Amino acid sequence: MSRLDSVIRRLETQRDCLDAAIGLIRSVGGPVLEIGLGNGRTYDHLRERCNGREIFVLDRRIAAHPDCVPDAAHMLLGDFAETMPGAGARIGALAALANADIGTGDAAASRALGERLAGWLAPLMAPRGVIVTDQPMAVSGWRALPLPPSVGEGRYFMYRVAG
Repeated sequence: MSRLDSVIRRLETQRDCLDAAIGLIRSVGGPVLEIGLGNGRTYDHLRERCNGREIFVLDRRIAAHPDCVPDAAHMLLGDFAETMPGAGARIGALAALANADIGTGDAAASRALGERLAGWLAPLMAPRGVIVTDQPMAVSGWRALPLPPSVGEGRYFMYRVAG
């Protein structure tokens, strides 16, 4: 598969998983967390599809298109190890949805970050909230959700918080 086809498949996967998750949180109150702003594409998609929900973004630095950068009140900048543990106080409510696209070119490092991130993310999630991520996460009380039919197994992961 060409790199172009791979990127297209990854973006379609993200979109399909996010759209499925948005449908699952209609009755769940709370904001959305975008963990890893990157270029801002998924943030922009969430902004368009989440009908006025607050979206809080966590990332090390801003590298997104200027139209896809949240205001200062909704941007938590810094290393996840520093920003995630105190994020609940800043956000002020448990999140209905979290999108964590944190993978890098290093598979082992990405998996390790996913494991750490799961522990930081768990106390920020509302009961019945949904997590969409590019890394597997094992958290007590989270149930793996079936992926949309268009998404290949192991390509992305979706979880629902017990509640």
